[in-house]
Amino acid sequence: MNPARRCSALLSQLCVSSRGGPAAGRAFSPAPVSATAGARYCHPGVGGGGDAGTCPQLKPRGAPTTGGATVCPMGSGSSSSSSSRLFGTLAQSLNSAPLAQSDPYLEESTDEDLVEIDPDQLLRECEEALQRRPARPHRDLVYPSGVAPRHRQHSPSIRVMQWNILAQALGEGKDGFIRCPLDALNWQERKYLILEEILTYRPDILCLQEVDHYYDTFQPIMASLGYHGSFLAKPWSPCLDVEQNNGPDGCALFYRRSRFSLLATAHLRLSAMMLPTNQVAIVQTLNCQVTGLRLCVAVTHLKARSGWERLRSLQGADLLQSLRSITSQNGGGGQSEAAAATIPLVVCGDFNAEPSEDVYRHFSSSPLGLDSAYKLLSCDGQTEPAYTTWKIRPSGESCSTLDYIWYTHDALSVDCLLDIPTEEEIGPDRLPSYHYPSDHLSLLCDISFREQPHRLM
Repeated sequence: MNPARRCSALLSQLCVSSRGGPAAGRAFSPAPVSATAGARYCHPGVGGGGDAGTCPQLKPRGAPTTGGATVCPMGSGSSSSSSSRLFGTLAQSLNSAPLAQSDPYLEESTDEDLVEIDPDQLLRECEEALQRRPARPHRDLVYPSGVAPRHRQHSPSIRVMQWNILAQALGEGKDGFIRCPLDALNWQERKYLILEEILTYRPDILCLQEVDHYYDTFQPIMASLGYHGSFLAKPWSPCLDVEQNNGPDGCALFYRRSRFSLLATAHLRLSAMMLPTNQVAIVQTLNCQVTGLRLCVAVTHLKARSGWERLRSLQGADLLQSLRSITSQNGGGGQSEAAAATIPLVVCGDFNAEPSEDVYRHFSSSPLGLDSAYKLLSCDGQTEPAYTTWKIRPSGESCSTLDYIWYTHDALSVDCLLDIPTEEEIGPDRLPSYHYPSDHLSLLCDISFREQPHRLM
C-alpha cells in the first residue's frame, strides 16, 4: 500500500462520522520566520523531529488567517462530504484484530508490525477533515530572552512536547465547560485537532496526560508515524464513572524510534505516606542514536483540585525519589549518591500545581538540578507563564499555570520554546473550543545536550 492510501486507511478508523455547522473557512496561521518583538524571535531552523534544518510548523497551508483566532458558532449537522470521503482504508488495518488493553505494567511491543505512513499526508487529511473549524491559536516558536541562535554540530536538538489533551469522557461527561458547546467536543473532529497539533510540530518525545483513546487511536497512529508508545492508566480513573466511556484515562509517552532506542522503562504508581494513590508516572531511559548519550524522560499527572496541595507535594516527593534512583549511573557500585553521575532528565506533566505550591518548590530545589523550561520565556528567566490552562466551569473562570517541562539544567540546554497564545487568540469562551481541543495548552521546547568538559578533550 502506498503512503497516501496508508494515511487514508489509518484515519478512516478515526472518522466514523463528522459533525459540523456552517463552513467557517479553516486555515492555520504558520509561525513567521521574521524576528518577534524584544529579545524573542522565531527559530527558523530547528531540527524538530530529527530533520536537521527544517521546522514543520513553518510550512504554510491554506489561506492565511487574519487577526486572532475566533470561536465560530457551529450547530450539529450532517457529515461533510469531504470528511466522509477521507480515510477510507485505515479502518481495514486497525479493525482486522481487536485492540485488547494489555497489562499496563508490560511494555507494548506491537509498534514494529505497522508500516510507517507519511506524516505530511496525514496532516493534510487532518486539515481537510477540519475545514469547518476555525484555525488553532497562532503560536510562534521562539528563542528564550537573551539567547542568541547558535549552530551546533555535536548535539542536535531534541523536540519535546508536553500536553494534557483532555480525556474525552471527562470533557463530555464531567468537567462542565459551560462556555464550550458539546458539539465542539465531538470526538470525531476533536481527535483531528489533537493529531494536527502533534503533526504540526512533530516532537521527538511526546508526553500526554488524560489519554483515554490510547489503544484505538493514539497507539496505532503514532506507531505508524514511527513512534514507540507506552501507556499507564490511573487505577481508579474518573472516566469510568461516565456512561459510554472508552476505558480509563492515563499517561502516555511516545518517542521517535529513528532517534532513540529504549534502555529501560518504569511504570510507577505514586505514593503518599507509604500509601498508593490514584496518580501514576512513566519513566523511560533512552539512548540517543545521534549522540550516543542517555536521556531519562518521565511523564506524570498529579492530583487535581484545590485542597489537595499536601497530597500533590507527597506525590512529587515520591516521584523525585524514584527519579534519583533511576537516573543514578553508579548502580549501587559503592559511590555515594551525591558523587554518582546522573543521566540527564526531562520531566513533563500536568502537576495541577501553581508555582507557589510546595511540589513546585520541591522540583526546583531538588538535588537532581531541575529547572522549568518555560521560565525562559520571561524577561528575567525566573517567571512562569501567566497560564497554561484557561477554562470556564460552573464554579467560575480558572486561569492557571499547572503544566511544566522540567530539565536537568547542568546537562541540557533549552534552545527554543513554543510561545503561549494571547487572551485574544484563546477567545472569550476560553478552552476547550471549536479551535482548540483541550483546556490545557501544549508546551513544546527543543533541548540539546550541553558539551561536557571531558567530551572536549
